[in-house]
Formats: sequence, structure tokens, C-alpha cells
Amino acid sequence: MKITKKFHEHLNNINDVSKKSILIIGTVVLSILNAHATTLISNLNTTTIGATITNENILKVYDWKVETDKGLYSGTSFSIEDAKQMILLTSSGDIVRAFKIESYFVLRTEAKNNSKRNYFWEVETVTGHAKGYASTEAYAHKMMQLVASGDAIVSKKIISQPQQ
Repeated sequence: MKITKKFHEHLNNINDVSKKSILIIGTVVLSILNAHATTLISNLNTTTIGATITNENILKVYDWKVETDKGLYSGTSFSIEDAKQMILLTSSGDIVRAFKIESYFVLRTEAKNNSKRNYFWEVETVTGHAKGYASTEAYAHKMMQLVASGDAIVSKKIISQPQQ
């Protein structure tokens, strides 16, 4: 009797240790999986796109900034006329305190790449005013539509600039 009782106690101790071991191993595995699930995995793609630097591949771009009584607006245009037009559009109805247009040269492939741009949008309706940032021009238009849904739009602006 004593041997069977001791044997059962021994089996119970082994079961308790096994249960605790399984719980500890399960906790470790879930912790590792959870850490990997919340960690941002960056793309380490090192391929580069080469462009020959020639006069045909270089583009003159104009950065413009205008300070009004309502705020500071800035953007990038491909011609001096477009830059002046954007200054007029963004400052319409506002008091212009200062404005500046600077030109610089960039590779044509970088200037035409819209994936590295931020889009500032602003919409004014009869009942309110809203503004924000978007990663694409289409998303900026969608946000303005959502904000102004069912309301008459008084003015709207979308200004883009390269990410810094």
C-alpha cells in the first residue's frame, strides 16, 4: 500500500512539474510571438535605381512659401508661373505678410516621384473649417469630401511638398 501511495504521489508531482513546464514554455513562446507581432519589420531592400546625371535628366523646381494673417503655406511647383499662381490661390482673401520663391535643381526621377510627398489639405464650408495632412492626393480629396459631406464648400486647397 505504501509503495502505491508513494508512487501516486510521485506521479502527481511529475504531473505538477509537467503542467508548470508546459505553462512556462507556452508563456515564453507567446511572448516571443507577441514581440514579433508588434515589432515593425523594415524592408531592407538595397536595390537602387541609377539615373545618369545629364542636362536632360535635371529639372528646375521652385519652392514657394507665403505667410498670411491666417498661417504659413508652402509648396513645390515645376515653373515660376505655377509657383506664383499657387501663392495667389493659397493667399486669396488673406493679408500677405511675406512670400518667397526659391529655385533648385533635382533629378527628373525624384521630382516626378509622388510617393515621397506630403499633401496638406484645407476645406472651408458654410458651417465650418477643417485641415489636415494626407500621404496621397487622392486621399486628400477623399478627406475633404468626407469633412464637407452635405455642406456647401466655400473654398478648398491641396498643397504638396516633398517629405523631409
